[in-house]
Amino acid sequence: MSNAITLKATVRTGSGKGAARQARRDGRCPAVIYGHGSEPRHILLEEHATRLALRGNENALINIDLEGEDLLAIAKDIQRHPIRPGVQHVDFLLVNRNERVDVEVPVNVIGTPAPGTIHMIELDHVEVTAPAVAIPEAIDVDITGVEGGTIITVADLALPKDVQAISDAELAVVNVTIPTARDAGDAAGDEAGSEAAPAAE
Repeated sequence: MSNAITLKATVRTGSGKGAARQARRDGRCPAVIYGHGSEPRHILLEEHATRLALRGNENALINIDLEGEDLLAIAKDIQRHPIRPGVQHVDFLLVNRNERVDVEVPVNVIGTPAPGTIHMIELDHVEVTAPAVAIPEAIDVDITGVEGGTIITVADLALPKDVQAISDAELAVVNVTIPTARDAGDAAGDEAGSEAAPAAE
């Protein structure tokens, strides 16, 4: 990810929950930019454009055009609406193109393990340090043909160039196991119990 997405912003003059609610009714998203020893700056973004920019990429590199001033940043905290689609607030961390940043990157499991096995994701995000302009959107974990009894740890991950893990190397990321007969019996019993349950009156 070398190219930043540009979002236009304006300085936020109002403060408090009332002003934030009004901004959201107007289709704006309150946000704050901080970092590099500067004072936090409160801004307003167009909510729809912000939602699209951050969709599917928690660590997107964003160029914030603040009334003609360009600020390079990544999202550190995103508050989303609990029910409907929408971004309610974003905390942005200032970065520059020559620095490294510490971020949490989601794990993406690909492939199918050996027949008769199942896999469980033990760690859904891995903390890494990466160049600000090359933060991976996700870390792929290929489990194609992996046999039961295999635990894939942070140390086993194939990380992109210039990306290093911060999370403990021994942490389990994906666990490939062989289901036991008891597991299968419990599942069958649950299904049978569900079918035999009397209808509610």
